[in-house]
Amino acid sequence: MGQGAGRALCLSLFDYKTEKYVIAKNKKVGILYRALQLSIMAYIVGWVFVVKKGYQDVDTSIQSSVITKLKGVAFTNTSELGERLWDVADYVIPPQGESVFFVMTNLIVTPNQRQDTCAESPGIPDALCYQNSDCPAGEVVISGNGVKTGRCLKIGGQISGTCEILAWCPVEKKGKPRKLLLANAENFTIYIKNSIRFPKFKFSKTNVLDTEDNTYLKTCRYGPEHPYCPIFLLGNLVRWAGSNFQEMASEGGVIGIQIEWDCDLDKAASECNPHYSFSRLDNKFAEKSISSGYNFRFAKYYKDAADVDFRTLIKAYGIRFDVMVNGKAGKFNIIPTVINVGSGLALMGAGAFFCDLVLLYLIKKSNFYRGKKYEEVRSSTRKPLPETTLNGNQRDDSLSSMDQLRQLQNTET
Repeated sequence: MGQGAGRALCLSLFDYKTEKYVIAKNKKVGILYRALQLSIMAYIVGWVFVVKKGYQDVDTSIQSSVITKLKGVAFTNTSELGERLWDVADYVIPPQGESVFFVMTNLIVTPNQRQDTCAESPGIPDALCYQNSDCPAGEVVISGNGVKTGRCLKIGGQISGTCEILAWCPVEKKGKPRKLLLANAENFTIYIKNSIRFPKFKFSKTNVLDTEDNTYLKTCRYGPEHPYCPIFLLGNLVRWAGSNFQEMASEGGVIGIQIEWDCDLDKAASECNPHYSFSRLDNKFAEKSISSGYNFRFAKYYKDAADVDFRTLIKAYGIRFDVMVNGKAGKFNIIPTVINVGSGLALMGAGAFFCDLVLLYLIKKSNFYRGKKYEEVRSSTRKPLPETTLNGNQRDDSLSSMDQLRQLQNTET
């Protein structure tokens, strides 16, 4: 018995089992099934393969290098600096050109500072005093310019004064600039050279248009007529970011330049070109905020004839530009193609499963269709008839029950 069961089990491993299909003549479910099929096909072909290019292998690990160069000059005439011509060495920081750079458009100058003792600025709360004990020697002025010397300096017969400090004197002038200094800066030009590489496909390119015209870069400016020109006007960049150049240049701000590469390497390399977008990154809506704008300080040092150190302190206002590069490249590959086709076939099966649920449980005749689809089989619990008759003769299975009963009666007689 055990050997027979084992042999039957082994033979069953080579059996092929197929499903039983039931054709349901129901127009509503049939229309639903075809609609689901068309929707899934449209999704697979239209969205997955046409829009998302699901047949391609994609590389998003873009390697990028950005080099920037500015050009433009401006002339100013102020009481602090006199007549002065400004070029790129004066207003561009850092001068070597990087993906983040600053263009100075306004400034406050405090000239001829030297290390000495002087009164702290009255606008510093920690510097206010009434007597010398309010200015302990050696204490740093919080948010101030130097170290207290122990003296409280008063002007005339005033009750209060400010602490004397050891610092670069005279201290920096407070307040915001009233007039835009480098108003002509909106006509300056920025040359942005971006080199990218997709390591998976060993593909490299730059954003400079491949042309034989040697005068192209000298005459083109980025715009609708030259969408692939890498030279931009400062005023246009600020305007495209949704701001006014004169207002922004007065107190400073931050502009983001986004370079997006979306390359289909199944096409020619000339079809892989950058797309630019511009946005303002600082809080332009907080006009009354004390933290609005963008500025920082730097100094230029020199010595006089007596070998004493002097400096000119500059509080620079301007526009910081952040060049950000993103991108991806795609190329045909059989593996993602097979995976997406398999996913589409699985969705087809899910559509059939959904229609089965509707047919078997959600319509009026669901019991009828359920009875046709599922066949219930029960094993018999009755004992089988003996293989032989009472007199030991073999029973003929081909005879009916009445014939077997007549034979049995004849035998007893």
